[in-house]
Amino acid sequence: MPPDADAVVDLHDVVATLGQFPALSGATMRVETGEIVLLRGPNGAGKTTLLRLCAGLVPVVRGTALVLGHDLSVDRDRVRSHVGLLGHQNGLYADLTVIENVRFWAATVGATDAEVASAMERMGVADRLASVSVSKLSAGQKRRTALAGLVARRARLWLLDEPHAGLDQRARDDLDNTLREAAAAGATVLVASHELDRAESLATRMVDIVAGRAESGGSR
Repeated sequence: MPPDADAVVDLHDVVATLGQFPALSGATMRVETGEIVLLRGPNGAGKTTLLRLCAGLVPVVRGTALVLGHDLSVDRDRVRSHVGLLGHQNGLYADLTVIENVRFWAATVGATDAEVASAMERMGVADRLASVSVSKLSAGQKRRTALAGLVARRARLWLLDEPHAGLDQRARDDLDNTLREAAAAGATVLVASHELDRAESLATRMVDIVAGRAESGGSR
């Protein structure tokens, strides 16, 4: 099947390595605008590597990889401003306050103060938490701050690795509602999660990652 420049993600027989280890060993997957796709699989299957590859952070060793129309074999840098990646680490600056962290990430795409305020309100880190140093936050508050920065970035492609980790029930519900609204507005979401009951109810389609290969798990 020829590459599809209109697809948000179009991978064909992609191989990617971590050191000498083939973390992806022939992944083929196509994702369209507005989908929320759950990546399922055991630890070490390649889920995190696939997310990082789509963010332009892992080089393509072999195969064809188009993300938002950019060929990752030759043009990884240009895709990075259009995606939002939240990994196991929150990517926050501990010596900055909550609002300073969210403003920093928002500034990378020219988001307004109103968009920053809206993102912080949505993820529950406005008001009393706004001026608190990240170093003084709980694990859940740090995760919500990182998610607020992601919301403010207005990414076309959301790449989330265990996004519910550390969140309480209300914050998990807020996140799921945010992802559904983002997808309805034209964003696309890839989620890697072991919390299958919650993630499967959120996803519109599942893809199983098995030994570095992507296999369709069907639609809902």
